[in-house]
Amino acid sequence: MDWSHGLLFAALLITAAAIHGAQAYAMVSGAVFCDQCKDGQISLFDYPIYGMKVRVTCADSNGQTTMSREETTNLFGNYVMRFDGTPNLSNCFAQVSSGSEQGSTGCGAAAGPAQNLRLMFSVFDMEIYFVDSLLTQPAQPMSFCPKSANPVSPPATPTTPPAPVTPSTPPAPVTPSTPPAPVTRPICPPPFRLPPMPRFPPLPPLPRFPPLPPLPRFPPLPPLPHLPPMPPMPFVEATACPHQSWAMPEYKCYWRALNQDTKVAVAFGPLGARRYGTDVTLWQGLQGRGDLYRTLLREATTALLNSYNSLQFPYNSVSVVTHMNYALMGSPRSALLTAFRFMRANSGSGNVTCKFTPCK
Repeated sequence: MDWSHGLLFAALLITAAAIHGAQAYAMVSGAVFCDQCKDGQISLFDYPIYGMKVRVTCADSNGQTTMSREETTNLFGNYVMRFDGTPNLSNCFAQVSSGSEQGSTGCGAAAGPAQNLRLMFSVFDMEIYFVDSLLTQPAQPMSFCPKSANPVSPPATPTTPPAPVTPSTPPAPVTPSTPPAPVTRPICPPPFRLPPMPRFPPLPPLPRFPPLPPLPRFPPLPPLPHLPPMPPMPFVEATACPHQSWAMPEYKCYWRALNQDTKVAVAFGPLGARRYGTDVTLWQGLQGRGDLYRTLLREATTALLNSYNSLQFPYNSVSVVTHMNYALMGSPRSALLTAFRFMRANSGSGNVTCKFTPCK
């Protein structure tokens, strides 16, 4: 996150503190994904999982546990924990509990590694921490997952050694007996011989056919026309772009599913029309700043564009609209947290970059 985003959200936090009164607390949030292929990372086949218990544990310098709290993920796989006061969460980590409730998913046979808490910013007496995505895995990978290129061959079955030969009683000596009578052979007739085969006359020589005429020479085919280069297609790879990139005219070709003149009321429904009116377009929503709900509209519009542009974006288009409506129906604090989560996803969370190239 650049310095302008930090100053903007510092101002938003000051506004939220003025609305609800000064109160010291720390907030931790993150998400849990089902690692269906058991590859230890979030891929195209993974999805957020609800009903999983996440435990945040804090330890001192001697490794002794000083504080622990547990929370269950919601319908979108997210969890939020609030710690009153100003606790020191620098030595804390989050992990999926071993005895977690799996809901109806069945994706909880094994839990992924724990993740440390990362302080995003601290202003006055408020601290907000984020945790990288936690993983939980099924007992066996799904059948549609790609197979390993080097499968492990099963161990060879050892052969059973032959049983040792035990000495037995020596055979009894053979006593001479009466010699056998001579065998008389039957008299065979002389072998039968076939008469000699007659000699056939030699075959006449094959006629000589005239040589075939040479094939006509066809004119060479004209060269294929040069096709224009294909436009960039980051739809199948992970990419996330901030609102500044979506507002640049050289990236206008990436507006595929939505148009710059699309109304906010059409994209976000009746709640968006009641808050922002029926004449505000998505292009105008990208320019919003200086107000909590204008910033929320800007980041929600950017997240909606990113969801249509990349399959691996943390939010799909339906979840973006759902989170936006929840924020519009909730308190200003809820709208602030939703805007910050959208901004974190639009900036790539430190792992994904914007893969835009100028349009031709």
